[in-house]
Amino acid sequence: MSDEQLTYEEARAELVATVERLEAGGATLEESLKLWERGEALADKCQAHLEGARERLQARIEPDDEE
Repeated sequence: MSDEQLTYEEARAELVATVERLEAGGATLEESLKLWERGEALADKCQAHLEGARERLQARIEPDDEE
């Protein structure tokens, strides 16, 4: 599944697993860098989902300018 298709819950779960792997240690420097980069991408995806949800909520509670 591509990152574009990940739901918030899927991205968050993978982010948690990635952080746990980093915190556990034992990875090589190269593996740690790849995990870090993946974590950054997943955090960005989660943030995008949250911002989208916030915008949808704001659109629902703010009166339309056309009225």
